[in-house]
Amino acid sequence: MRSRGLAHSVTFLIKAPFTLLILLVINAVTSPGHWWVQWAALGLGIAWVINLMRVVRVAVVIGGLAGLVALLTRR
Repeated sequence: MRSRGLAHSVTFLIKAPFTLLILLVINAVTSPGHWWVQWAALGLGIAWVINLMRVVRVAVVIGGLAGLVALLTRR
């Protein structure tokens, strides 16, 4: 994965909850009896989990490589 893609994934993990909070407030103010925000939450939630898995995958790979380098330089 390119570093730009990783930066986008990390940024999305931070921005998505704030976006959802803004949509929740708009929904509560404009139509409190009809909660359309649940559909936006579903889509953002799916995208958030996918981005989280990308970030975790990169963290595991980098951690594994750091551990391997530490093991090899120890000898």
